[in-house]
Amino acid sequence: MQAANGRESALGMHALQVHALLLDHYGEPARKPQRPPLDELVLTILSQNTSDLNSGRAWENLRARFGTWRDVAEADAAEVEEAIRVGGLAAVKAPRIQSIIRQLVQEQGEPTLDLLRDMSVEEAREYLTALPGVGPKTAACVLLFALHMPALPVDTHVHRLALRLGLAPAKTSAEKAHSLLEELLPEELYYPFHLLLIQHGRTLCKAQRPLCHLCPLTHICLYYAAQTAQADAPDA
Repeated sequence: MQAANGRESALGMHALQVHALLLDHYGEPARKPQRPPLDELVLTILSQNTSDLNSGRAWENLRARFGTWRDVAEADAAEVEEAIRVGGLAAVKAPRIQSIIRQLVQEQGEPTLDLLRDMSVEEAREYLTALPGVGPKTAACVLLFALHMPALPVDTHVHRLALRLGLAPAKTSAEKAHSLLEELLPEELYYPFHLLLIQHGRTLCKAQRPLCHLCPLTHICLYYAAQTAQADAPDA
């Protein structure tokens, strides 16, 4: 138990160091606009497997074409699909969005997620992940950005950096990484830490050909150490 506690303490210090270095490099990240939780949920679904630009266009098209969320739920599936087509995977996202809204109307009489405000973090997380197609990352985005509840979303950038930096063991799934990373940091850092990792993943620590020569984290990065050792190893 003492060894485990020591390891957690060391990892926690490592996570805090990562946060401090990224904060020094990029500055305080700008906070996202706080939207109603259902709006944030739909926008997060639209952002899956696409760029911010395309998901933003899909969002604007959807809101322009339909006046209310009830209108979206009652529309023909092909209409919703056409409205969000620019965001990609429209044939998957459209029925998912409609199913969620219809379920909310059936359960509450109106399309809203305001009931989450009176729940604990875990109750709200459980409610969200019970909705059609809502996983841990999407739920965490709603909790963090719409409700300012302590949750740390793990998208592809956060997951990649957590593995490269040794914040999570090798081969840890993105789903498991949610709880692991939340255990390492104080709740008040979830928001900036998430945004800083995303910014770093987009600008320097790319999935392909990361720009390690520009990175402020190389001296504490397991990935960089392994790549350097491999490059320095004598030929077999």
